[in-house]
Amino acid sequence: MALVLNEDQSFIQATAAEFCASKAPVTAFRALRENPGPAGYDLDAWQAMVELGWTGITLPEAVGGTDFGWQAMGTILEQTGRHLSASPLLSSVVLGSSALALSSNRALADALLPEVVEGKIRLALALEESPHHQPYGAALTATASGDAVQLKGEKRFVIDGGSAEQIIVVARESGAPGDRDGLGLYLVPREAGITATAEKLADYRAYARLTIDATVDASQRLGDADLLDAVLDRGRAALAAEMLGGAQAAFDQTIAYLKERKQFGQVIGSFQGLKHRAADLFGEIELARSTVLDALAALDEGRDDAALAVSLAKAKVGEVLHAVSCEALQMHGGIGMTDEFDIGFYMKRARVQEQLLGNQTFHRSRYAALAGY
Repeated sequence: MALVLNEDQSFIQATAAEFCASKAPVTAFRALRENPGPAGYDLDAWQAMVELGWTGITLPEAVGGTDFGWQAMGTILEQTGRHLSASPLLSSVVLGSSALALSSNRALADALLPEVVEGKIRLALALEESPHHQPYGAALTATASGDAVQLKGEKRFVIDGGSAEQIIVVARESGAPGDRDGLGLYLVPREAGITATAEKLADYRAYARLTIDATVDASQRLGDADLLDAVLDRGRAALAAEMLGGAQAAFDQTIAYLKERKQFGQVIGSFQGLKHRAADLFGEIELARSTVLDALAALDEGRDDAALAVSLAKAKVGEVLHAVSCEALQMHGGIGMTDEFDIGFYMKRARVQEQLLGNQTFHRSRYAALAGY
């Protein structure tokens, strides 16, 4: 397979680049850091994304989408990563919409997906209960009584969990935390019994601790661990694309700085040692790009090795982003961590992204297990 974009994907990429540069640039992120508002992102910019059709990029035309696929979504998220653009694309459009679209509960999916595409509702996935990614670690209980299910427990670090109208809760129906069997995913309206408390992380994005004591109808069940795995892989591939954009932006800003900063009467970019380090980073970013494109293509093509490709991409991009963000800061020197420069924001965002949906260690281990090692 050629790891290049087709004409439609290239057009979407160019549109996203222009939009993020003008409507959701790093300067807008700086403003959100000081005044995040009720959602943690600019609601006007989000509405503009809805109008551009980004909420339906991966969804079929039957529910109002355009069905351009995950490679197209990846080009959008790469640009939001480049500009540190805050939005519920990952939480609602990728994770939330995927849970509905892949669910066997067609009644819920057909009713709610058009509203997601139109921007009328936002979704969030409530998964984690500890600081470490544990996809099967749910202890939050789901207790059935007739046609009703009581959900009781707490979720941590829910992306955009404070603003979403509908929460997809991963609950424990049977077994013990860590067991893959016994999980259930339920769609829970916020007003059904969910209390959100903001959690502040290094990247200044919107995360929430959710205290859940809700009773929902059994018909709100979306699926089990098979659904969760499929949803998470879509989220991981999309997040890898966003991380790739951040790595590229940090690299580009560093190269620009090397060309203007002078020491001993010369621009520091002329020093051989820095040239070698920059060349190494360039090569690593291109390797990471190939893994991301392959993971997104695997999802579009429904390949049997999609999970392998996704874990490879998340591990590789996490490794490269970590290296690029560290090298970028070192090449900038101490001024890189001051508020005058943007490069420190990319490092802080990178450290959170590395952990979200599984860090490098998690995905290396998962890749090995899936490959039979």
